[in-house]
Amino acid sequence: MPETVILVGATLKTQTPDPHSLEELKRLAETAGAQTAAVYSVRLEAYNPATLIGTGKLKEIAAACETCRADAVIFDDEITPAQQKNLEEILPAKVLDRTRLILDIFASRARTQEGKLQVELAQLNYLLPRLSGRGAAMMQQKGGIGMRGPGERKLEYDRRRLRARITRLEKEIDQVKRERALRRQRRSSVPLPQIALIGYTNAGKSTLLNALANTSAVYADDKLFATLDPTTRRVPMRGGGQMLFTDTVGFIQKLPHALVSAFRATLEETAFADVLLHIHDASSPLRESQSRTVRQILTDLRIPQLPVIDVMNKTDLLPAPRLRALKEQYPRALFISAQNKQGLTQLMAAVEKALQKKWKVYTLSLRADQAGLLGQIYMRCLVLHRSTLPDGGLQLRVMATEGNHSHLTAQLTKA
Repeated sequence: MPETVILVGATLKTQTPDPHSLEELKRLAETAGAQTAAVYSVRLEAYNPATLIGTGKLKEIAAACETCRADAVIFDDEITPAQQKNLEEILPAKVLDRTRLILDIFASRARTQEGKLQVELAQLNYLLPRLSGRGAAMMQQKGGIGMRGPGERKLEYDRRRLRARITRLEKEIDQVKRERALRRQRRSSVPLPQIALIGYTNAGKSTLLNALANTSAVYADDKLFATLDPTTRRVPMRGGGQMLFTDTVGFIQKLPHALVSAFRATLEETAFADVLLHIHDASSPLRESQSRTVRQILTDLRIPQLPVIDVMNKTDLLPAPRLRALKEQYPRALFISAQNKQGLTQLMAAVEKALQKKWKVYTLSLRADQAGLLGQIYMRCLVLHRSTLPDGGLQLRVMATEGNHSHLTAQLTKA
């Protein structure tokens, strides 16, 4: 049976409230398996440092908890450890904030060992400052001067245990980073262009990857954070050869800093791509704010400037007049429906055109006595076509970076 929750958003009266933020919080709660009983949007003259919102509104929420038998109250903004402690004394339900909710969703979605380590690290960093005063077993009773009660010793023990676990996790994640760097180095030794799919959560990145790779192996669902761990698939090019497409974790507004830090290693894969596909949910009324969120997080992660192709997905959900207006608004964007596999040919053409800034098409001719250089060519180039010449030599049409092409040309000239 799903848990029943009450959602609370707080906004200063000097600011414009964002109703979509609470709607997104509701979707997050549904993703976590909860059922929303009531939503409160509170306007404040100033935030209460002790309880975030005023006591009068808290009493009203407490009464609603009793009426609908709510299991938890979820705040849209991050609450401090002190505020959480005070709120739990007033409200007859668990108290969570947006950060904790997202962490719980990530914990349920992590599949790889790396993802599980990163989620656990973020959870422990979130939990550590919130340990004090958590229940009778951790009560901070002091005996006298220079003496400590059993509750405080238990609290200090738990803190030490958490810090030790955090240290171990950080070491394990560092090891994962080194292993990821080795895998990346091995991938770079195989000359395949790399494309990263980025975008807001539930924009359709996994569905698009399945459509391009002609598979259903990547889990895709109409939920926030349906997939968490990055997935890479080979996609055939129109003129021969293959590309690597990587589906990355979706972004979201108010993404917890702990998660940005913990998943930096995962998102760093984006920095090594040749092209970024920014997938937008064309049917979302929050498309523009979602796009700003994605760009801001990429800036925060210090992702270098790479070629970016804007892809408007879910066009099948738009009425014809709205679609025409959107195309006029974004004339350089591509419009597709990954679900219906519409517009994918134009998308692949645009990707291959963007790749030409770094991966160019060359023709290499080898004499019959230069066949020994084929190994180097296959290591440094993506061979699109190979044909035998009348004199026994070979002619290859390849994609390669300028550096690799110059190296191979020099080798062919010497031989």
